[in-house]
Amino acid sequence: QEKPFIAVNCAAIQLTMLEAELFGFEAGAFTGAERKKFGLMEVADGGVLFLDEISSMPMDIQAKLLRALEERAFRRVGGTNLIKVDVQILAASNRDLRTLIHDNQFREDLYYRLKVVDLHLPALRDRKEDIPELVGFFMRNHNLKMGMNVRDISARAMDAILGYRWPGNIRELSNAIERAMLFSNG
Repeated sequence: QEKPFIAVNCAAIQLTMLEAELFGFEAGAFTGAERKKFGLMEVADGGVLFLDEISSMPMDIQAKLLRALEERAFRRVGGTNLIKVDVQILAASNRDLRTLIHDNQFREDLYYRLKVVDLHLPALRDRKEDIPELVGFFMRNHNLKMGMNVRDISARAMDAILGYRWPGNIRELSNAIERAMLFSNG
């Protein structure tokens, strides 16, 4: 049986709605809550919840997330019933969480609760050897998405890609490949 993988970009959700997105809400919990909504933690039960840009999560939601992780349970917004979940959490940030802890912008207890396995992924400019494989990966994906059949990249274009510093990292590379494919003549 395939387990769910639910990804949420914490920076992309309006801060006032992040709690409702993560934990859900009961009908009537607030204006506009006409019916019960399952939260992403509940939807990810038995699988993985990926919290991208966790550094943008407000401190009060961090406290609720920490409690939910420790208890393996939570209550929906406006609810009284405890909802048990078995969910693994993956979290990512492009900001240094230890610096945010020092600046009182990220909870230290949540940091250590999440830090079971710490993976540091260097910036793309520091791992140029990965770029050719990533270019091929993005070309295959964009071919499928755009119904194209671009098969190769010129040596001159690859040299330009390898010479660039990629301040936007993987996302910028993906967008650059997509843009190049859109304007390519094969």
